[in-house]
Amino acid sequence: MNLRDDARALSDDLIRLRHDLHRIPEVGLDLPRTRERVLAALDGLPLEISTGESLSSVTAVLRGTRPGPTVLLRGDMDALPVAERTGLPYAAEGDLMHACGHDLHTAMLAGSARLLATHRDRLAGDVVFMFQPGEEGWDGAGHMLAEGVLEASGSRPVAAYALHVSSSIHASGIFATRTGPLLAASNVLDVTVRGAGGHGSAPHRAKDPIPAACEMVTALQTWLSRTFDVFDPVVLTVGSFHAGTLPNIIPDTARFRATVRSFSSEAFERLREGLPAVCRGVAAAHGLEVDAEFVEQYPTTVNDAAEADFIAETVREVHGEERYEPMENPILGAEDFSRVITEVPGAMAFLGATLPGRDPETAPSNHSPLAAFDDAVLADGAALYAELAVRRLEAETVAA
Repeated sequence: MNLRDDARALSDDLIRLRHDLHRIPEVGLDLPRTRERVLAALDGLPLEISTGESLSSVTAVLRGTRPGPTVLLRGDMDALPVAERTGLPYAAEGDLMHACGHDLHTAMLAGSARLLATHRDRLAGDVVFMFQPGEEGWDGAGHMLAEGVLEASGSRPVAAYALHVSSSIHASGIFATRTGPLLAASNVLDVTVRGAGGHGSAPHRAKDPIPAACEMVTALQTWLSRTFDVFDPVVLTVGSFHAGTLPNIIPDTARFRATVRSFSSEAFERLREGLPAVCRGVAAAHGLEVDAEFVEQYPTTVNDAAEADFIAETVREVHGEERYEPMENPILGAEDFSRVITEVPGAMAFLGATLPGRDPETAPSNHSPLAAFDDAVLADGAALYAELAVRRLEAETVAA
């Protein structure tokens, strides 16, 4: 039996684990039920397990039967504040949902731990399994780095890998990645416009913050389109805008928050300085005050060229040439796995999990309340995780 065959023999267990996780979505850094289920899935394996102090993380170290370096495999575990509308028999109830497929990531990583524990004799070194909360805007990776995940085995990893499923874009079972930038840097623009409230019938006696805030939203888009090279993409989307209580009351304040995406360090620096400046200029024109803060979140996810090529080569050899698609362009999503591969060489790849019968071009995307993922990819994802660890440790040993 090889790792791929062994993974397929685990398929029912992985599907059951994924469904269990899907029913109990938790958000942020504190995922007590999710962690409990992960620990149960790892129970009985020859792992050195530790849990986080500031978050519900699980770090598990598997020692190979032969000495060697360390490889890290990461899976994120948190869900989203999205009310599920898939109609699936294992759908979550309430207003939380695994709409980004992290339940699949967790199940695949647990599956790889089982596979590698069975094949410890093939490991020339150690494997760190990084079960991470708080990817969705909580910087869980940063917390785990601060708590020492890269030192968990006693030596820093020579390579780190992560998989991310998609409910659209790629057909089920297709792996895709690229060298260099894969995902954008993600930052937040947080703006509060301060005026003076009054009666809606007499705006001249007040200082209305709402029109100024609306003008800022449009001015920011104009500034972006006239400031940045179209070949160095930048995206700003206002996802939250709040002001007032009743139609005839002018409020004291209006607040909006935007996600800001970019790739280059030059664009990042210009955004950090320019976005608040635009808001201050509009506020001054209206005689208002403004607090405009550029909040740094996640850096650009940049795949190490050698490690991205290694993922592609491994997919082709293990799953077949037809299962790999090179990505021509990066995408403007963001990931805190970027923090890990800023510290050690590594790469992330996507795994298509579009449901059979759905067109990847039109299927509901990740983060949609209708997003649904094909369980059939779980075994192959777990197998790829395991193969990457085995082969990367072997390559390091040969090179030494």
